[in-house]
Amino acid sequence: MNSMLSGALILVLKQLDHPILYSLSPGTSVTPAMAKDVNGLVNMYRITGDDWDSWRDVAAHFDVTRDFSTASMIGAKGLLGKSWPDLDMLPLGWLTDPGSNEGPHRSCNLNPDEQRTQVTLWSMAKSPFMFGGDVRKLDESTYNAITNPTLLEINWFSSNNMEFPYVTGMRVHRTDESHSYQSRRYAIDVRTSDTQGLALTTCSNSEAIGWSTEALDEEFEKICWKEKFKRKNQAPFCVYKGEPLLASDEMMTYKQKYQGKLRLLSTDRRDFCLGASSNERLTAKEIKRGAFSPCRWETNQMWELNPNGTLVNGYSGLCATMKSVKAEVSSVGTRSWIATGSRGEIYVAFFNLNTRKTVISAKISDLAKALPSQTLNGASCEGREVWSGKDIGLTKQSISMAVNAHGCALFVLNCH
Repeated sequence: MNSMLSGALILVLKQLDHPILYSLSPGTSVTPAMAKDVNGLVNMYRITGDDWDSWRDVAAHFDVTRDFSTASMIGAKGLLGKSWPDLDMLPLGWLTDPGSNEGPHRSCNLNPDEQRTQVTLWSMAKSPFMFGGDVRKLDESTYNAITNPTLLEINWFSSNNMEFPYVTGMRVHRTDESHSYQSRRYAIDVRTSDTQGLALTTCSNSEAIGWSTEALDEEFEKICWKEKFKRKNQAPFCVYKGEPLLASDEMMTYKQKYQGKLRLLSTDRRDFCLGASSNERLTAKEIKRGAFSPCRWETNQMWELNPNGTLVNGYSGLCATMKSVKAEVSSVGTRSWIATGSRGEIYVAFFNLNTRKTVISAKISDLAKALPSQTLNGASCEGREVWSGKDIGLTKQSISMAVNAHGCALFVLNCH
């Protein structure tokens, strides 16, 4: 949106005699510097790509929320008031699939711990709290999560919301069959390895050219990426070109609509098709494990191979390319957020991004480092943990809790 058009629109919005909420979507990779060009014109603005019910999507929001809080963009000046970075709707409850023509037909793929992590992060980061599931089929667990009074209190009335870096993690290990536990400190060890990655790019990009067909037999052809990778002896990425196993009446209904389009089939399952969305990059390992889904007549599973060697996805309009990407192969550690409440309480959230239960701790003295205006030096704190309901007895030392893999803990503390 150019400055003249946006200025005229803002004048119109300011003259309205009834409340209005104005939102923009600047793109899928918004930086705080980019956001500062639009935050004063809107009430909210998207800062990520589409968020779906996968742990990878949830975990990807921790860095971007940290960056926007550090840049003081949470609650910055906005249209007729303040503006809020939007992390997208909460994909919980009864859902559909990306690019699907079918309505809600499945449950959320996130487990209960991952769902609590998502709503807690959204609340602590003060993202607009919008439900993205089917409200007509709302289960009790989902309802309780999105209407949790503490989360809504934080989302609406808290301040000083920021990432809290002063936490330690101790991974929990089982030591015998009686399931007793022993904790020990660990260092975050993130190693990377090169692997083939499927990405989407504009079709005018020369990096999108490199797809071609290879006949297998009278029934099937392969579509392969022929460009060479840096690693020697690395086989090219290929999928089958062919018709999936669909009912004949379904085939007749949709065949004309998608004439000229292709389904890219798994090499070992004829009834599983490759889908992609515009904000994801999938490694070859991830493609084999999770990006193939049961074949349906849906736009995100439709592809077109052009004579110039480009492969166009029907959902995004972008072209597929293969790149050498760095894949993380180990744990990603722990995160924490802190905020203050309207009645002087302190909110502290622990997040365990590891694949094992981890004991996360924070010293009371370190709360003062993040909140110097709260006069917490030498203070004692007490309170409760929201999700478990456990009381936190009076302590001057630290708060600590064993947090499940991909789970969280949310403390409400009163310090004096």
